[in-house]
Amino acid sequence: MIQSQRFQNKVVIVTGAAQGIGRGVALAIAREGGQLVLADRSALINDVAAEISELKAKAIVVSVDLETYAGAREMVAACVDAFGHVDILINNVGGTIWAKPYQEYEEAQIEAEIRRSLFPTLWSCRAALPVMIAQQQGVIVNVSSIATRSINRVPYAAAKGGVNALTASLAFEHAEDGIRVNAVATGGTEAPPRKIPRNANPLSKDEEVWYQGIIDQTVSSSLMHRYGTITEQVNAILFLASDESSYITGTVLPVGGGDQG
Repeated sequence: MIQSQRFQNKVVIVTGAAQGIGRGVALAIAREGGQLVLADRSALINDVAAEISELKAKAIVVSVDLETYAGAREMVAACVDAFGHVDILINNVGGTIWAKPYQEYEEAQIEAEIRRSLFPTLWSCRAALPVMIAQQQGVIVNVSSIATRSINRVPYAAAKGGVNALTASLAFEHAEDGIRVNAVATGGTEAPPRKIPRNANPLSKDEEVWYQGIIDQTVSSSLMHRYGTITEQVNAILFLASDESSYITGTVLPVGGGDQG
């Protein structure tokens, strides 16, 4: 049975909380009694903090670059300074920047995709682990993707494959420390247009075709033949973050309408 206050007095870091799934996770946790650290580079994160304040929940904003270890350490330090500990870390930063066949990617684009969709999770886990080990308790939920088996985004797929491997390995290493580590592999998700796009440049004719290929493949691969909603992704993330999943660790949960990724 789903409890209405699963995160009462829990201290939760949510990265990439300014838009989309991250924003949905942060607001849902606030409604269930959580205390939040909202991490994002975008100034839009202040709007999310204001929404949380209206819910009578406590949240602090940390504007950091999580593609760097320094940014991740600053985020965790701010959490400990404000709340004294870290109960839950939800790593949500990431997302495809370009959509094209692999041979069309430039060297710098490949590196940028890996920096965006792998390093924030690597660094945030590294920064939070010493605190969680000292506490002998903690929960990490990494947001991955079923795009580890897909078309026209190989660098992104490689990054999320790394997130899946990180999830399994950390679970092995730190179960003895009372730390659970799981991931949600999100499928195609209907979301409002991003206020700050990952790629601000207009798509070329070829890029429009390649991106449409991703959409068509995503819908075709889903047994339900549709995109999911933000709420459907948020529900899975919150389940793995909560005590309702207390006997689950090292698991990557696909949330893609039957597409296992």
